[in-house]
Amino acid sequence: MSTSARPRGARQLSYPLFAVIVVVYLATIQLGGLAVQHLSGEDDFFTTRGVVFGMIIPLGVALAFTYGVIAYLGWLRPVLRDDRPTRPWVWVVPAVFLVAIVLGINYSALADKGWLYVLVLLVATQFVGWGEEGIFRGIGVTVLREHGLTEGRVALWSSIVFGAVHLTNVLGHGISALPQAIIVSLAGYFFYLIRRVSRGNAANSIIHGLFDFTLLSGSAILVDQTFYLGTLLPILVYPVLAIVLLIKRRDIEPAAPELSTPAR
Repeated sequence: MSTSARPRGARQLSYPLFAVIVVVYLATIQLGGLAVQHLSGEDDFFTTRGVVFGMIIPLGVALAFTYGVIAYLGWLRPVLRDDRPTRPWVWVVPAVFLVAIVLGINYSALADKGWLYVLVLLVATQFVGWGEEGIFRGIGVTVLREHGLTEGRVALWSSIVFGAVHLTNVLGHGISALPQAIIVSLAGYFFYLIRRVSRGNAANSIIHGLFDFTLLSGSAILVDQTFYLGTLLPILVYPVLAIVLLIKRRDIEPAAPELSTPAR
């Protein structure tokens, strides 16, 4: 969002303040989640009650915080709409995600959990999608554009920041959090492209949430199973899209309009 394109009444945001926003968002989820779980006595996600207290409440508060900040900044339009188009072939990115989502969900295991559990888990993962996309592809992309970065650097740094914040998982998972952060950075770039090609922040938010729902549906943590083969499909999204984008990386931005030659 260039200075000339800034909506009337919109506020500026410095990098340090953006970092504070990210920290508050993460603290709301992590510390708030632990507090709610402690008070409720729920410490897992096997039950509907566990998902409500462990996910819905802290994620809902974090989501409200995210869009409260966006509204305060006066950035609703630049966050929710993207005026930087891409070439049409980039639609392959959300298409690959949707195929992996449809084929990767463990329908039978979720059916055993009951419709209410599935609905609550679906809402919780949408809270994740809309919250993280609001912070990193919404506020993050906008603040980087506001500071005059080229679109290539916007894509790079918004994805790196997205991956870097997941390094906080090192506290619970040790050094294994490092490759996870790298993978998350790659996912951030994919979601950035979905935002660009769909011309807004809705499609990437919805797909992000559904993708997390798919991963959790095949997780032993939630459905109490040893292994689900369909979990491999969402994982394959990363190498497949990485190869496609490596080949087509120079064809993402729209072609520059040709200048007409004046008649002689």
